Amino acid sequence: MARIWSWIVAFARFWYSFIVGDDWTVALAVLIGLVVTGILNANHIVGWWLMPIVVVVMTGISVQRSSARR
Repeated sequence: MARIWSWIVAFARFWYSFIVGDDWTVALAVLIGLVVTGILNANHIVGWWLMPIVVVVMTGISVQRSSARR
């Protein structure tokens, strides 16, 4: 049982590191964008345009913060 549990923990750590990575704010913004897009679509409002905007804005913010640290 301990071997299975250690595999589950390692799997969860991998996905956390892969999704969140170095900047949790980008992951949170993408998650919020996905939720809002889902809400828009559930209410029969076209929401495909929201995610490209979120990605472009968060990429710019992330690059700006990264270059400001150097």
